[in-house]
Amino acid sequence: MTDTTTPLYRDPNAPVDTRVSDLLARMTLREKVGQLNQRMYGWNAYRRTPEGFHLTDALHAETTRFAGLGALYGLFRADAWSGVDHTNGPGAQDSAALAELVQRHVIDSSRLGIPALFVEEVPHGHMALDGTVLPVNLAVGATWDPDLYERAAAHAAAELRARGAHLALVSALDIARDPRWGRTEECFGEDPHLAARLTEALVHGMQGEPGDGFAADKAPVVLKHFAGQGATVGGRNSAESELGLRELHDIHLPAARAGVRAGAAAVMSAYNEVDGLPCSGNRALLHQLLREDWGFEGLVMADGLAVDRLARITGDAVSAGALALNAGVDLSLWDEGFTHLEEAVGRGLVSEATVDAAVVRVLRLKFRLGLFERPYSTGELPQAAQGRELSTALARGAVTLLHNNGGVLPVPPTVSRISVIGPQSATYAHQLGDYTAPQRSGVSVLDGLRRLAPTGTDIRHASGCALTGDDLSGIPEAVAAAAASDLAVLVLGGSSARTPDTDFDANGAARNAVSEMTCGEGVDLAGLSLGRAQHALLDAVTATGTPTAVVLIQGRPHVVPERAGALLTAWYPGPWGGEAIAEVLLGRAEPTGRLPVSVPRSVAQLPVYYNHKDIEYGSYVDADAEPLYSFGHGLSYTTFEYGPPRLAGDVIEVDVTNTGKRHGRSVVQLYIRRLLTPVWPRALELHAFQGVELAPGESRTAEIPFGTDQLEQVGAVEIRVARSARDALAVEPLVVRLRA
Repeated sequence: MTDTTTPLYRDPNAPVDTRVSDLLARMTLREKVGQLNQRMYGWNAYRRTPEGFHLTDALHAETTRFAGLGALYGLFRADAWSGVDHTNGPGAQDSAALAELVQRHVIDSSRLGIPALFVEEVPHGHMALDGTVLPVNLAVGATWDPDLYERAAAHAAAELRARGAHLALVSALDIARDPRWGRTEECFGEDPHLAARLTEALVHGMQGEPGDGFAADKAPVVLKHFAGQGATVGGRNSAESELGLRELHDIHLPAARAGVRAGAAAVMSAYNEVDGLPCSGNRALLHQLLREDWGFEGLVMADGLAVDRLARITGDAVSAGALALNAGVDLSLWDEGFTHLEEAVGRGLVSEATVDAAVVRVLRLKFRLGLFERPYSTGELPQAAQGRELSTALARGAVTLLHNNGGVLPVPPTVSRISVIGPQSATYAHQLGDYTAPQRSGVSVLDGLRRLAPTGTDIRHASGCALTGDDLSGIPEAVAAAAASDLAVLVLGGSSARTPDTDFDANGAARNAVSEMTCGEGVDLAGLSLGRAQHALLDAVTATGTPTAVVLIQGRPHVVPERAGALLTAWYPGPWGGEAIAEVLLGRAEPTGRLPVSVPRSVAQLPVYYNHKDIEYGSYVDADAEPLYSFGHGLSYTTFEYGPPRLAGDVIEVDVTNTGKRHGRSVVQLYIRRLLTPVWPRALELHAFQGVELAPGESRTAEIPFGTDQLEQVGAVEIRVARSARDALAVEPLVVRLRA
């Protein structure tokens, strides 16, 4: 017999869509609007006292306002903006208890017992106290290793869910086209195929296999930012994007398309505008393309305060909220506009049916998460050691050897005295990247070398200078240390570290660069120099004649003179990156990273990405137009030879041989050059890649699937297999005629 006393939406055996429809029919307009609002900063929902966590009046007021709570952002966020640190915030062991305390209040405040979505930042690991910090996306891109990243993403999801959170905001869709942009570190690189492969890995790792629900250790993702934010003019944050539709589709949408196909639960609309219309009010982008053309059925969340920005073109907050909802935004973030949706319905600016469609998507996600049956976390935190191992593995795989002209690396056994110099050498704080919670510990390059260098190695240290400023007083000490050593390791770079005295915008972006902050959201540069002091230090150390290896820790490619015997970049490698860098310097690990972005010779060259249109750009009269190091470049401590590519069915085969004396990993990169096209083609396009690990003298045939269905054209293409984009232009191509 059917139990008629229990509402259908409470029946866990009923289909999700049936439960959603039943619940929606019971809701008032006010309750519906409440599900579409994400107004609070989560750290304002609680206060920590010696007796434990207490809920604030602000949370009570918010749940009263809408008879519940749709979503809550950043309950566990910890950083200089939120003011949360180890003294006042939830750590790994008490986060679940805080989440339960808040969720119980939300459910009790809701007439229908609707739980809230807890939304968290997971840009490179969960941005919470004691969360595992991974290397930034640009470093992940340098690994060219989707499988490793998928495992790391799965660990981040397990941490998030065990602490009681549900939805992960993850940067994935921005493509780095101008390294002056402070958020370049959040991009997987300049190439759409590389970004698409890593976005797939992210979705699979965090969400698991596509299905009606999510496992207890899996988290639905919000892929951000949709779309074209990496193409803002002048590399300035949130500026306009001058994008034609073909450039948008060729470069800036493939990663989003891949994420949608992989089953991503949600996307976040970006700040920038496309063809004059901001993304959060762009129905052609959010509805026509995303929902109708791509068949996306998930959630669209606006970026922080993006809905209210629409008032600049609509006139007021009410009409701004209506524009965003009509365009396809389902869930706001901190905006006032969506709080007036009842009024917007009354004024005829938006229909209640449109409100219902958005509410359905919010509720469906809550049911898929099982929140009505399991509103509180019961999972166990994954082992912290496992997170550290994965983070270090990513950092190790990202270390990229750009040149080794002096043959100074790996450090030879004859070296007994090493000087470790530079503003990045003895700190891990600047290895972390933006969107990072306060850390309890880490490993600097100096720490790593002291731990791993052979017994008896004399390792001395001098900072030489700060990351910013013109103080050169520390250079003489650094010169003395270098002159007395067999090898100088000079660690330079930038930092995205924020401090409490940072002046923040309302959305958390840095309004001013403080202390040694040279990168991150809101910190855009007009130039790409490391600064006067760091360049003076580089000049002084190399002038001693001591063999020097420069290590760059950075969130964007900087322009660095090639005066040292070796140059590596590790990007922002995370808190344990110093260990990974030391392993590579000492030869305990191979440098396997490959550039995810081109490195310019000067800022005057920009743009320098490899996949420009195939015309004879020529050179400048006063400078070389080619990048200093091309996309895909990276050296090893061994050497590889590639045979000619050959077509075997739908597979491209190429023989790869390790011709050196050390084990190594080569990334086989398959580029195409279109010969006959209805529109002007690009010089090269990365079509596939594959990592191949080989022992000295070993040969192996790399088999790379070649899907002609992805090319969307009939004609002929050149297949070029090489170690980098620049090398691809010099190799003999295989011409393949495509079937109609």
